[in-house]
Amino acid sequence: MKKLGLHEIRKEFLQFFQEKDHLIMPSFSLVPKNDKSLLLINAGMAPLKPYFTGEKTPPSKRVATCQKCIRTADIENVGKTDRHATFFEMLGNFSFGEYFKKEAIEWAWEFLTERLEIPKEALWASIYIDDDEAFEIWNKVIGLEENRIVRLGKEDNFWELEVGPCGPCSEIYVDRGEKYGCGSETCKPGCDCDRFIEVWNLVFTQYDKDEFGEYHPLENPNIDTGMGLERIAAVLEGASNIFEVEEIKKILKSVEDISGKSYGLDHKVDTSIRVITDHARAITFLVSDGVLPSNEGRGYVLRRLIRRAARHGKLLGIEESFLNRIIGKVIESWQIEYSQLKEREEHIKKIVKAEEEKFQETIHQGIEILEGYIEEMVNRDEKRLSGERAFKLYDTYGFPLELTKEILEERGLTVDEDGFNAHMEEQRTRARRARDSKDSGWKKGSPIEAIEGYGGLFKGYKHLDWETEVVAIFIDGDMVDGLGEGEEGIIILKETPFYAESGGQVGDIGYIRKEGFTGRVLDTKYTKDETIIHFVKVEEGSIHKGDRVFAIVDKRNRRNIMRNHSATHLLHRALKDVLGEHVNQAGSIVLPNRLRFDFTHYEAVRDRELSEIERIVNEKILESLEVKVIETSLQESEEMGVIGLFEDKYKDRVRVVQMGDYSKELCGGTHVNNTSEIGLFKIISESSIASGVRRIEAITGEAVYEYLLELERNIDHISHILKTNRNNTLDRVSSLVEELKEKEREIDVLKSKMASSLADDILKEKVNIDGVSLISYKVDNMDMNSLRNLGDELRNSLESGVIVLASVSNGKISFVSMVTKDLVKKGIHAGNMIREVAKITGGGGGGRPDMAQAGGKDVSKVDEALNLVPNIIKEQLK
Repeated sequence: MKKLGLHEIRKEFLQFFQEKDHLIMPSFSLVPKNDKSLLLINAGMAPLKPYFTGEKTPPSKRVATCQKCIRTADIENVGKTDRHATFFEMLGNFSFGEYFKKEAIEWAWEFLTERLEIPKEALWASIYIDDDEAFEIWNKVIGLEENRIVRLGKEDNFWELEVGPCGPCSEIYVDRGEKYGCGSETCKPGCDCDRFIEVWNLVFTQYDKDEFGEYHPLENPNIDTGMGLERIAAVLEGASNIFEVEEIKKILKSVEDISGKSYGLDHKVDTSIRVITDHARAITFLVSDGVLPSNEGRGYVLRRLIRRAARHGKLLGIEESFLNRIIGKVIESWQIEYSQLKEREEHIKKIVKAEEEKFQETIHQGIEILEGYIEEMVNRDEKRLSGERAFKLYDTYGFPLELTKEILEERGLTVDEDGFNAHMEEQRTRARRARDSKDSGWKKGSPIEAIEGYGGLFKGYKHLDWETEVVAIFIDGDMVDGLGEGEEGIIILKETPFYAESGGQVGDIGYIRKEGFTGRVLDTKYTKDETIIHFVKVEEGSIHKGDRVFAIVDKRNRRNIMRNHSATHLLHRALKDVLGEHVNQAGSIVLPNRLRFDFTHYEAVRDRELSEIERIVNEKILESLEVKVIETSLQESEEMGVIGLFEDKYKDRVRVVQMGDYSKELCGGTHVNNTSEIGLFKIISESSIASGVRRIEAITGEAVYEYLLELERNIDHISHILKTNRNNTLDRVSSLVEELKEKEREIDVLKSKMASSLADDILKEKVNIDGVSLISYKVDNMDMNSLRNLGDELRNSLESGVIVLASVSNGKISFVSMVTKDLVKKGIHAGNMIREVAKITGGGGGGRPDMAQAGGKDVSKVDEALNLVPNIIKEQLK
């Protein structure tokens, strides 16, 4: 066999098929495009499905790729065996109705025997049980002996996913020799032993399987082949499994170096090393392709991989964050084919570091709680953890259910997954109810639920007033003939310039008028079937069904809304420019006085980044970019490079809002005609609203002017208080701050002297508990910082001892505990001690063995809590 490494095999394969007139396409992203049937790309042909089905025309009828893939169906087995992996690369050559079985088999044989120099006598083939055509090609054309062509059933030799292109296949196996076999005389491909390793699957795609399981013949049969790069590399290198392939061994070696553990000596250690080695590649490529950690979808897959790898690092004794060092090794090796890894290295490492550190914050506490659960289960002879407890670990400590399962399985225990799912559904139900309580449209049980079928054409993109006809009137969900003065109800118009709340933009307000009648429009919404309804309070006269009226939108209110909505588009683009293309809209609200924009990002936006984002938006406003609206098909909008915010909600015909050459988004809202109409843009706040989701609130136009006026007034007011003029305000404030610092230093000196004096008095209260010196004392009106300083003073005066102090200040209880090092060695733990003490007062806390602090709630139980300390010391000394 030819001695080629993993990267050389990839290059050799693609070059071979280029010589066979194949178009070499780069790997597609792991994130599927326009394919809701897949969470992540899991096969070489998956991104090419539209070409196989005829939905799209391929760029060439012959294509070859090396496709990144991720499969997580059996992630629990990754690490436990040396066969399973989440990330792999799939080499493949494809024909879209151009060549078929003969060429596919001949070229596979040629590549394996001539390019890779695998001995012909080591190769076997399997075929679908009744595929005589494939048998003839293998036997008559290739010359493979009949006894080395194995017929297998549908389970083995018919390739299909849940839906999509499928067909019979022929697999090529390498015979690794009798030493890997089971010893049976009938051992051949299909046997469960390790002797025959399948390296290449040739799928003869003749059918398209629909969601009902029906097979429909394809007009032009296709070829879809797949050869696992890591697996063929293992064969050529003589490695017994993929973890011993040279390039992957480099990653494994870095795990050994960081952990100080050796591979191949202990099964548990090997499992953890394999988990980290495998997951590091998957994590690197997922983040590179724009996936962010979250609690749903592909983001959850990434979070699960990072946290599983981090937890196995802990099992290896790695206490600090370490994944970025492993990821650096992945990038160093794989950038040869995927240059974007190096380009995005900083971004990848930032996201992984943020997620790993977030998990580090809770993993110790979470594992400690799970260990407590396990101890209880063992004592009660229980084998299954309750769903409620598993959900608490997930909801409070960020433990994916799969991680809890894995830890339990290591102890021979299980978890109540149905109970967990029930609690998860309860949480989702609560979230839906919370959304419903804020619902700006119809919801179940609402008086407007039954209002539908009236339509109502929207004229408000170009007109802010419109003569129209009243088609229906409702009060509390009941249809009525009319509304009189002082009454409130819902009016439906034949056509309307009023924008109904949708896409984050609030509904219009204004008036409906006719001679002798004025009705104030308080809000505008959609019903379930998108009928536009106007919430109206009659100020004068009466109105009836069939009346001709003038619908007049509040122009100032609408224009402010338009400014804010257009600003969200500029903001979205600026966020991507400054923070990265991983940023996507996660929600928004557009009001007349402000805008709120939620977006995906893994950390707080820095002040300098916010300043740059704000600068860019204002720059685009001052550039006076023309705002154009284009109605087109969804497919054409994608080709235009338009940003789609919630792509699964779009119809076939879509509305593109384009601002110069800077921003293009799908949007049904109302916008300014030119960005200059926005006036000014000012970010007011940036915050976190959920894991991986940030929120920016901002103002534009009139609101910015009012904001500046308020700042002016505040500066004047501050200047007046400081008894200085506006120009000297900053100097005056700086001077006062320095004076305060000096006073604080003087106060600290006095406090230190008082603490020394107080410490002398407290030391006289020292008692002996089983040979341990104990100071347990309550001090009045001390904050936590002062209490710690007093504790340090006391500890410095003791050669050996335990100190527990309590203080009540402004209704809050503070506890501090300290233990000298000699007593820590004897088993006394300050953190555990203060936790028990604080519990008595309804509080909590913890810390290190030598120093800890806590808070409490019930001030009446402070003495009772301190009286518990001697017993705790006795227990800890046992």
